[in-house]
Parts: sequence; structure tokens; C-alpha cells
Amino acid sequence: MSASDMTVRTQRDVVTLLEALPYIREFHGKTVVIKYGGAAMIEPALQHEFGRDVALLKYVGIKPVIVHGGGPEITSYMQRLGLAVEFVDGLRVSTAETVELAKMVLVGKVNKDIVLMLSRHGQPAVGLSGDDGGLFRCSRLAAPSGQDIGFVGKIDHVNTGVLTHVAEDYIPVIASVGADREGNSYNINADDAAAAVASALGAYKVMFLTDVAGWLRDVADPRSLVAEAHASELRAALAGVSGGMRPKLQACLDSVEGGVASAVIVDGRVPHSILLELFTDDGQGTMILPDGVES
Repeated sequence: MSASDMTVRTQRDVVTLLEALPYIREFHGKTVVIKYGGAAMIEPALQHEFGRDVALLKYVGIKPVIVHGGGPEITSYMQRLGLAVEFVDGLRVSTAETVELAKMVLVGKVNKDIVLMLSRHGQPAVGLSGDDGGLFRCSRLAAPSGQDIGFVGKIDHVNTGVLTHVAEDYIPVIASVGADREGNSYNINADDAAAAVASALGAYKVMFLTDVAGWLRDVADPRSLVAEAHASELRAALAGVSGGMRPKLQACLDSVEGGVASAVIVDGRVPHSILLELFTDDGQGTMILPDGVES
């Protein structure tokens, strides 16, 4: 590389750092909840970048909280065991056997893999599930269409004391399972869990990593991406949204109506998508804001 090329590259790097500075200042000391899922959980290169990016957030004074599912891994194990895989309104139908398997996969494997990944990047993390310290108190959830989907839970209460203590020194990594007062276990949609955690903590931002560019008005047209919308606009459009995007948008709406300053659907297939959303002027994906709030 020539001296002139090195100078240009250095100047570009400095401009990038200067662009990030006001955002680092804005987010310093704030809680950011990240729902980890999709390709970013599966592809080794994206796993590595995710771990490094989250470690960086902690180093610059942001308080990241990770909430995860593990849908592809659960599906893989269900298929190996000959269990039926069924979804209604984007939510997994969960029998008692499915929930038992989900807890084994999410708590025993996926959660610990994420904790180890973050530790490799220099940031100690603590794995939790909704059962630990009474973190989640749940009750049974019906699908938006009214269909019975089995042992799928909605979170009625989040014990924020557990997270507050852990987050002082560690990165909390939360598996999306929980139980009710009678001890019945539930599989919880990870988007819903992230929204509940973000609202309970009064998070500054919640981010949902997924495998699409964001909310598309027309799923067949990538140019129909909604870069920004307010809660009332989303509420009016939600009935016309189907598939896996519906629970994500519902989680965004629940978050901002629950006191979170903004909720963002981020394309986790893009390397460093978290940093691009937080620390650049252009941002990434679809941002949902409370009514009356401008970005």
C-alpha cells in the first residue's frame, strides 16, 4: 500500500471514529437490550463479529443485555426425535415434550455457547433463564388468531433486581424460557422476552436481530423498507402483517409503549449490524419510535 493510500485510509478511519463519538457519548451508561437470533447465531463468522461487537459495547460504557431464542436448533433436535414442528402466527406450537426439549437446548447448550463466546472476546457473561432468581413469571399465551398453541408463555413480571445486580459487572445472557406460579414451564418467544426485559429495565434501546432488512410494506419488494415509523402507525398496520415479522413488530410496539426510547429491527446477516445501527448516522433496519418522538 502506497503512502497516499495509507493516508486516505487513515483519514477515512478517523472520520468513522469521529462520527461514532457523539453516539458513544449518548449511549454511555445506558442499557441496550439485544435480541440475538437468525443467521447471526448460526454462521461462525457472524457469531464471531457479534461477540466482538457486544464486548465493544461493554468496553465503551454501554450496558448490553442479551436475550436469545434458538429456533433452528430446537427445530433440528425436534426433527431428529420425530416431533412435529408447527407454527401459528409466527409462534411455535409447544407441547410439554417440546418445552422440555426447548429448555434443554436453550439453557443447556445455546445459552452457554453465547456466554463462552463473549468470554473469548474479553467480557465475562452470566447465563440466565426465566427460572433463575424468579426472573420471569409467566402465564399461558394464545396466538393472535385465538388458536391454542400449547405451553407458550407470556411474561407477566420481570424481576429486574436479578438483572441489575448481574449487569453491574457482567453481560446478562437470557434464555427465553420461564414458568408460572405452579411451576409449569413455558417456551417464550424470544422477541416477546426481549420486549418485556427492555420495558422492565427502562432500556434506552432494544434491537431485534433477524434475517431480513427490516419491515417491508411489501415482502416481495425490498424497496418497500420502512426505515422509521411511530407506534400509532405500526399499530394500524399490524393486522396486515403475517409470519415471523408479526411477533417482531408486536415486540417493537410493546417495547416503545412500555417506555423504551426506541426499538429497531436489524439485519443480523450484515456484519457489525449492531455497531452500524448504534454508531452511524445512517443507522440500519427499521426503527419504531413512541408517538410524538422524533429521531
